[in-house]
Amino acid sequence: MNQSPVFILGGAQSDFARNWNREGKHFADIMRETVIAALEASKLEPKEIQSAHVGNFAAELYAHQGQLGAFFLEVDPAFAGLATNRHEAACASGSIAILAASAEIEAGRYDVTAVVGMEQMKTVDTATGGDFLGTAGWYERECKGKDYPFPRLFGRLGDEYDKRFGLKPEHLARISSVNYSNARRNPLAQTRNWPDAESDPQQRSKLNQPLAGRIRVGDCSQVTDGCAVLVLASENYAASYAKLRARKLESLPRILGWGHHTAYLEFDKKIAESRGDSYVLPHTRRAIVDAFERAHINSVWELDGIETHDCFTTSEYMAIDHFGLTKPGESWRAIEEGTIEMGGKMPINPSGGLIGVGHPVGATGVRQMVDCYRQVTASAGGYQLDGAKRFAMLNLGGSGTTSCAFVIGV
Repeated sequence: MNQSPVFILGGAQSDFARNWNREGKHFADIMRETVIAALEASKLEPKEIQSAHVGNFAAELYAHQGQLGAFFLEVDPAFAGLATNRHEAACASGSIAILAASAEIEAGRYDVTAVVGMEQMKTVDTATGGDFLGTAGWYERECKGKDYPFPRLFGRLGDEYDKRFGLKPEHLARISSVNYSNARRNPLAQTRNWPDAESDPQQRSKLNQPLAGRIRVGDCSQVTDGCAVLVLASENYAASYAKLRARKLESLPRILGWGHHTAYLEFDKKIAESRGDSYVLPHTRRAIVDAFERAHINSVWELDGIETHDCFTTSEYMAIDHFGLTKPGESWRAIEEGTIEMGGKMPINPSGGLIGVGHPVGATGVRQMVDCYRQVTASAGGYQLDGAKRFAMLNLGGSGTTSCAFVIGV
């Protein structure tokens, strides 16, 4: 379980409220803007980047374009000939790109690597977009010809919790409310200027509209155009970087631990496999435990906060007990006690999460790590947690198929 440290030198995120088509922008333009912003935040020149990894789910569907690694070269002439890759694992594509970039650094191939997460989703109507997202499940068996296939699948995650332990709709509603509230503090969140459902009857009615099974509109993450970028570095490079800036190496944030597990693609097979297990998604739990062990922490209470994958309120409900905030099946306790709220014992998604910030599928894992980086460097602005030194994140692909967990800290 020993690993070479991988340091985070900086990162950036596009404004997730933007619609690139309406602006007349190609995704290459937004990638360029965000990479440049990440370099500026890291105080690096383009010539210092030695390789690049792009996480993306379905550009071939949404934008009729593959070979996304090559678009990194469009950012700056200094990137001509650079080694680049593209990675796909549905909504965990960004995390897989992070893992691949980290592995290159740990292997000594490169010292400084850029990771880009990107998805353009506002190119098609809702029904077509839902069908595209269905390819993150077993399309022929689970999603073909069904409206809102993923709200249905994650509704069934709630059904499984209800069957095993009981689940009250008001607990899911509170998760949604907390994420929307947190997003209002985040100047890059897609929903930051949306009306407050508690005081606006029209917004409340919209969010309460049933969508699929137990899932309502307010339970869902957003359809988003977005890009996020991280700059990762080896210990040797980070030491030189810190010395040039009169900083101590120990002050630079790093990936302290990671976990990565893959479950069956079909939801039914995941659930069948978990019969008799304490956790509904045991592979997700194992990814979290692996990240904790690699980070040499014994429990969730050694963290200062969490960014988790709330593609639907049911996935955050699952994450609460899988992280260990409660015993399995008792996530409701952390919700009722305010544990997950800003100012609570273990705040979840101070950024606003996927529900509040937005969910550009391939960008989400990278965006989550950018937010973890901001927290542990006290640069999160209006949603900063006081004294944050260790943050964890969980990024899921498909209906819990790919689980990637990380601990980030100083």
